[in-house]
Parts: sequence; structure tokens; C-alpha cells
Amino acid sequence: MRTRTVVLLAYEGCQVLDITGPAEVFSLAGAMDEGAYRSVVSSFDGSDVVTSSGVRVGVETALPDFGEPIDTLVVPGGFTWPHAMENEALLAGLSGGAARSRRVMSVCAGSFLLGAVGLLDGRRATTHWQFLDDLAQRFPTATVERGPIFVGDGDVFTSAGGTASIDLALALVEADRGAQLARAVAQFLVVFMQRPGGQPQFSVRLHAEPDVRSPMRELLDVIAEDPAGDHRLAALSARAGFSERHLTRVFARELGTTPARYVEQVRVEAARALLESSDAPLDVIARRSGLHSAETLRRRFSRAVGMTPHSYRQRFRATDREPADAAANVLRSVRELAFDRVPPLAEVPPPLVVDGDDDARANDAA
Repeated sequence: MRTRTVVLLAYEGCQVLDITGPAEVFSLAGAMDEGAYRSVVSSFDGSDVVTSSGVRVGVETALPDFGEPIDTLVVPGGFTWPHAMENEALLAGLSGGAARSRRVMSVCAGSFLLGAVGLLDGRRATTHWQFLDDLAQRFPTATVERGPIFVGDGDVFTSAGGTASIDLALALVEADRGAQLARAVAQFLVVFMQRPGGQPQFSVRLHAEPDVRSPMRELLDVIAEDPAGDHRLAALSARAGFSERHLTRVFARELGTTPARYVEQVRVEAARALLESSDAPLDVIARRSGLHSAETLRRRFSRAVGMTPHSYRQRFRATDREPADAAANVLRSVRELAFDRVPPLAEVPPPLVVDGDDDARANDAA
């Protein structure tokens, strides 16, 4: 089995999580599956970089000088993306590296760098929710997907911000090496097996954030707190003190949707949370979330999420084994790899003594 080389392109001001998240996924997959992956951190000139959080990242090579075949090229994001887009040497290195790679993966605002070198032309793509409008304006030939946490189009993959990079990396591991390996990596990282790409970037209630003075705020809170309650138009109208027609106009103006569609979105989200956190049967979940029946749950959940409730629950189950046994197995494989790489200490170092700990030294002397 050949080793797939994953090259991560670091640059000044990028977000460290966008590098370390995918790096951990691919490195752990390589540890658990006989060297399936190898991670290499690069920059456009081979220099170490300082990320947005001040963490310095050690760089192994300059991307233009890296002559080995590249399986996956990872491009991080960060709030410095406008400056990065003006760095001609960085873009030239990215363009050349992408041409030598089997696939390219961006995280967060890294999608802007892909767009700057033409990799988003005619493709579907996404980015952090805060930058979606900017991405659509700057790259009009791309189809910007506003909901998913990651999108794949051919050999180009883009993801939302933060931990979405882990979800996308797990999806790529699963595509390469199967669900069992991806599940083992997810176990070790204490994350879900992986969120589907169509998973929303944020909750329905957080997305629907009306003006602080709007009477809609209390109404939306009531819906979110009790998704199984009576949220028919007449009940909502009475609760808000609006006519049904006016309430419908307020929903359209402030939330861009209808009352019925908003309530359904909240209920599907509530069902999703129950599927993740409980073993309750589907009919129970349907009642608790306000979807009334298992059949209605299946139909509306599949339409919103892109998979059946059963498939979603299976995807979010890290394993059928006991958690302690699973953790032990994962740790064993990583430790074995670590012991293969790190030689044993020649001698045990002396115990650490902290200056100023007079009581501890006095006790030792006694």
C-alpha cells in the first residue's frame, strides 16, 4: 500500500486550527493504518510562519521545492486572507502545488486563495458563513453553497471554518480507506464519526437573529424551547399580537422565510439533536420534536439533511464497542507508532525541583 502525502500550505496569519485539524486526522489515520498517510507542513518559501493566534508553525519545506507526488494539498484560512490574496509568490506556489496534487482541500477562507488561482471557476464551493457573500461577489463563476459545512466538486474540496476541517478530512479518509478507519480516528479525537457535508454551519435559532428590539425574538425563543408545541400560524399570531398576514410579512422581512418553514427547520434540528444524543425510537423522537410520526420525521428529515434519520444516527455513532475498549485499541496503535519512531531514553532524568518550593526540599532532606 502506498503512502498518501498530505501537504499543508501555511502562511503568515493563517489560523492554526485549519492546519492542525486536518493534520491530526491524516496523521492519526497514517498511524492506525500502516502509514496510509504522511503529513508535511510547507510554506511558499520554506520559512516558518506565525499564525493568527501567535503560534509559530515549523515548516519542513518550500512548496515549490517539494518534488514528491502530492495526494492532498490543504490550504488554511484566517482573517488575513485579503493580504494573502495579494501575495504573488504564495499564489504562484499554490497554483503549482495544486497542479501536482490529486486533490485540493481548503478550510474556511482558504477558499479565497483557491478562487484567486482559478480553482473555483465553474465549481460549487463554500467557506465560513461570515465570508459567503464576499466569496460569491469575488468569484461569480463559482456556485457558492450557503448551508453545508463542506462541499466537494471534482478534485476540489472546500469547507466552512473551524472544526469543519476535521469533518472534511474524516470524509476524505473514509473515501480513501473506508469508514472503519475514519471511525477510529474520530474516536481518538473525541469527535463524531463525521457530520455530513450538508450539515448546517450553525443552528436555525442562531441564524435567525432579529433586531434586539424586535418582538420576534421572544417568539423565536418560545419555538426553540418547545419545538413540539402548538406553532400553527394562528397560535403564533396570537402569541405575537400580530395578524396572521402581518406576522407572515414580518417573518419574510426579518428571517427570509415563512412561519411554517421556520418551525419545520427548528423541529428538524431538534430531531437531529435527539438522534445524536439518545437511543429513543423514531416515533418518540418525532413526538418530542413536534414532527408527530416516524413517517413525517423520515420524510422531512431526509429532505432537510439529505439522509434518513437511521443513516444519520449511524453516522454519528462512533462505534458499537465499549468506549473504554475502543479508546484502548486506538491508543495502542498510536503508542506503537510512537515507540517505533522515538528511541528510548538512555537514563531516567532526575526529578524536577521547582525553585522556591522550600517545604518540598525540607521534606526531602528530612
